[in-house]
Amino acid sequence: MAAELIDRLLGQVVGRRRELELVVAALAADRHIVLEGPPGTGKSTLLRAVAHELGIGFEFVEGNAELTPARLVGHFDPARVLTDGYAPDVFVDGPLVTAMTSGALLYVEEINRIPEETLNVLITVMSERELHVPRFGRIACAQGFRLVAAMNPFDAVGTARISSAIYDRMCRLSMTYQSAGDEVSIVDRGVAGTPGTSLDATWLTKVVELVRRTRDHDDLRVGSSVRGALDTALVARSLSELRGLPAEHPSVSLDAAIVALSGRVRLREGSPRTSEGIITELWEEIFGRVGGTGEGAGDGGKAGAPTGAISSH
Repeated sequence: MAAELIDRLLGQVVGRRRELELVVAALAADRHIVLEGPPGTGKSTLLRAVAHELGIGFEFVEGNAELTPARLVGHFDPARVLTDGYAPDVFVDGPLVTAMTSGALLYVEEINRIPEETLNVLITVMSERELHVPRFGRIACAQGFRLVAAMNPFDAVGTARISSAIYDRMCRLSMTYQSAGDEVSIVDRGVAGTPGTSLDATWLTKVVELVRRTRDHDDLRVGSSVRGALDTALVARSLSELRGLPAEHPSVSLDAAIVALSGRVRLREGSPRTSEGIITELWEEIFGRVGGTGEGAGDGGKAGAPTGAISSH
């Protein structure tokens, strides 16, 4: 039964057998769990797929600095309080209370962006499996309620350290980028799921390689996730129709890469480079040098459509 579940999940999530097994096991053990890893590693996709296959309710919360305890828990409707007072049916459930009372999963995206006072509410619920709301009373967790969360590494912009009180109440699973083969499969599946002409498999593999090299470049603090490869492929396909050229043509392929990736990467402090210049450099390393492009074209702040033929390495 469990093996069949994992097989079904692998039809939705590429190459994450170990992670799927661990998440399913943690939830089956009635544990809370947090997935930690850089953007684009499939944390949300994995959790949504597990919840769907298990038939569990799923309440989504986007973690940010504006998530107050009232937005998470719920509030009394001010207009109705004036006429009916603080009656139970005047209370508007927030996602936490909805998940607690229905025995659903509460999925918190980017939990390490949430203010400390809001995190303290979650600590109480995980510890006591109940919550006391002023003028409302005690709210108990129904069977099946669990907190599942995702978070980017601490050093990402806007993140804060999660307290030991949170970690002590949750299982933790670290997720890194997938293998090149898995990322090619993800892009191929994403392209196949959208209308348009098919794309050359060898070219798609090189696009994934380009994206993966952004993660190790000396001048980049943050590289692109696999979403950048998918966007490069989709933009190239649309741009090829506009220009009447194949998606693999240099003037299409490079421009698509620049527009899809230049905003996703982050330069290291003090670097004299531009993201366009670095993307152009990496593209030429993989696809071949193009006349009219290169360090001067990219790092001058603009990277226009390349001209000329590529030279093989």
